[in-house]
Amino acid sequence: MKTNNWLNKEEYPFQTKTAIIDGYTMNYVDEGEGDVILFVHGTPCWSFVYRKVIKKLNIKYRCIAPDHLGFGLSEKSKNIDYSPQAHAKRLKDFIKELKIKNFHLVVHDFGGPIGLSCAIDMPEKIKSITILNTWLWPLDDYAHFAKPSKIIKTGIGKFLYLNLNFSAKVLVKKGFHNSKNINKSIHKHYIKAQNKNGRKAAYQFALSLLGESGWYAKLWENKDKIQNIPTRILWGMEDELLPANLLLDKWREGFSKAKVTEIKDCGHFIQEEKPEFVAEAITGY
Repeated sequence: MKTNNWLNKEEYPFQTKTAIIDGYTMNYVDEGEGDVILFVHGTPCWSFVYRKVIKKLNIKYRCIAPDHLGFGLSEKSKNIDYSPQAHAKRLKDFIKELKIKNFHLVVHDFGGPIGLSCAIDMPEKIKSITILNTWLWPLDDYAHFAKPSKIIKTGIGKFLYLNLNFSAKVLVKKGFHNSKNINKSIHKHYIKAQNKNGRKAAYQFALSLLGESGWYAKLWENKDKIQNIPTRILWGMEDELLPANLLLDKWREGFSKAKVTEIKDCGHFIQEEKPEFVAEAITGY
């Protein structure tokens, strides 16, 4: 595998593996033994975002965290379909490839609709679900998302994403409540992983926030298939990207049996700022 000399092996000490999915090479972490926990990341992230949680749990659990194609250490190509539906299909293929029979599911950001799509299709495999700052329904009616979505569709928006690495350089920092948790060394792991060949993946996600409403609506309509699975919802209450006041009540209404934990002094990236809450949520069933 290509050497990534920017990767701090003390911070991310895992010996990664690869699988051929949809004809492309998908990188993933597979650490520990025991019940499987499958971690699904969003944008512009990769398995690195879960490293602190994995370090806490791989003593007793088998922690598996794939990098979506176009992200992290996985293959990046202009020919790859980077729609969330394609990522969801590949995740299902990944689960089959690794012969994972039953697992705890952890989802965040775009990993929400991607991972929960898989759960809806294979609920018999899911032992529990841990939901971190994400959504599962159309966002078209939220003014908070409409303005940036319009900008993203312009030539300027495309330039910012594809040429200036806007999502990794700007949005990642915006997702942290405490700037001390995102120093230059940590931030570099998001910037370098999202190289020029992979920025199309992050840009496609940005377009898909409001561009795949039919798919999101279908997922929400089928949520009953997973409503009886033990579920925890954790929300970083200082999240400026996916604000609690816009989205959390919808989760409470749609998943009334779920235990909801509001995490103060925490932004979008709970795994980075409050990993102990995530680890406890997964193991607390």
